[in-house]
Amino acid sequence: MRIEHIALWSNDLEQMKSFYMKYFKGIANDKYTNKMKQFESYFLVFEDGARIELMKKPEILKHDNRLTLFGYAHIAFSVGSEEKVIELTETLRNDGYTIYSEPRTTGDGYFESSILDPEGNLIEITI
Repeated sequence: MRIEHIALWSNDLEQMKSFYMKYFKGIANDKYTNKMKQFESYFLVFEDGARIELMKKPEILKHDNRLTLFGYAHIAFSVGSEEKVIELTETLRNDGYTIYSEPRTTGDGYFESSILDPEGNLIEITI
């Protein structure tokens, strides 16, 4: 058994698609649109086969850029080395994204940083 994909509601589908493609090398499918339901989505597939579905529907309330206090907490991307964690964190900082926690070794032994995507979702960048 494996997790097939994770889905995220989005306010700005194109911005979110571009973010995950640029920084995490996701490859997007063609946009799916269901005009009757006013629903749009993209699937992005990553190097190891993991997938994220980015979804948009008008009646879903806008995200207020606060971290959620229940439910899904974050997505983690493994980049392969401490140097790559630091490099990607600095690239995101220089491009204006929020660094939630600086690169460090955590109490449970992970080397990671945490950033917020364009809509405030927490992303861990790990070895």
